[in-house]
Amino acid sequence: MLAQEVIRTKREGAALSEPQIQAFVRGLVDGSWSEGQVAALGMAVFLRGMGREECVALTRAMMHSGRVLAWPDMPGPVLDKHSSGGVGDKVSLMLAPLVAACGGYVPMIAGRGLGHTGGTVDKLEAIPGYRSTPSPAEFDRLVRELGCAIIGQTADLAPADKRFYAVRDVTATVESVPLITASILSKKLAAGLQGLAMDVKWGNGAFADSPAMAQELAESIVAVARGAGMPTRALITDMNQVLGREVGNALEIHETIAYLKGEGPREPRLHEVTLALASEMLLMGGLAADASQARARLQQALDSGAAAEKFARMVAALGGPADLLERPAAWLPEAPVLRPVPAPRAGRLLSQRTREIGLAVVELGGGRRLPGDPLDMRVGFSGMRALGECLEAGEPLAWVHAGSESDAERAVAALLAACELGDVQAPWQALPLVAARVE
Repeated sequence: MLAQEVIRTKREGAALSEPQIQAFVRGLVDGSWSEGQVAALGMAVFLRGMGREECVALTRAMMHSGRVLAWPDMPGPVLDKHSSGGVGDKVSLMLAPLVAACGGYVPMIAGRGLGHTGGTVDKLEAIPGYRSTPSPAEFDRLVRELGCAIIGQTADLAPADKRFYAVRDVTATVESVPLITASILSKKLAAGLQGLAMDVKWGNGAFADSPAMAQELAESIVAVARGAGMPTRALITDMNQVLGREVGNALEIHETIAYLKGEGPREPRLHEVTLALASEMLLMGGLAADASQARARLQQALDSGAAAEKFARMVAALGGPADLLERPAAWLPEAPVLRPVPAPRAGRLLSQRTREIGLAVVELGGGRRLPGDPLDMRVGFSGMRALGECLEAGEPLAWVHAGSESDAERAVAALLAACELGDVQAPWQALPLVAARVE
């Protein structure tokens, strides 16, 4: 089947047949489709869309493009969580060990940065020695022994999605509901899950920039997953500001460690999203009778240090330092330039153009322009202020971590342009953190 004819079909707005979709997926895996052809079909789908049946067919084809995992004789429920992507979103790093500490088993196969959003695997690879691609046998053993392991896509797990994902990242075809749905679920179905909690972000820092698009994506994911036999629940959460205080690979590992160890107050929005998603996982896995009991179990796992211990053991088992939690500053890379971003005047922080903040991290070297680009794990923003906070003139909106003075200057200007300060008395009301739930 000619690639150009498959592209033409979608370009003209017609539905792709299952054989056409399977031909495309084979071409992704065996290389018979060129980068240009893959990009052309991605753009055609972006512009013309896909029906539900097409999306299911694409999801199943990419799922079966490689190995499909199974977890026989697992003593507890096999669960996972996924986010549609945001800025400063390090929830997966906290949630996997947290759920494992409550009796769940979390074989989390995570992604890399996509567009302006950071990637869980990139963040973990800021840890010296961390291996994100263990052998299948080792992955199986670690999940069974530790309760969780966070890895990247291996060559034999949904390999069609891995290639398509990389091309979409650099061809402006990320924000497509059917492509996001198929990409997420092909990996999760291949992981052999018994339940999935989906975090669908909406706002100016998300791929879904409106509640309506987020609702469409959440409903698409839940429906396609249900059709494939995987129970899934989705929360629609706010991404109109950075999640947490840190943005950037190594910086977000620092924040994760502080969160798990309870060092200082946990950033309220980050804590709430983590508990809300983890609660859904415990409920799906039968590990709690209701939401109140789920939250109590999760808080106990944090307060007792059980979740921190799970994270530390996972990092060490995958090649990272055994004392990372005790000495993070000794292991995580630091940028040579640290610059404050002074507030130009006194006022209340009314809004953030969160996507622009994510792109500023990409410009610093913390994200990719092309597939395979190396990352500067040191760079980003720390000490980010939350919306609604009041600042004095000159007080830092955040701190820039950069590789050079010139990079720092550009990042300072970018963050100032992305933040709006109003009068201290200006009316302001926080948006609901969890806007909706789709089951």
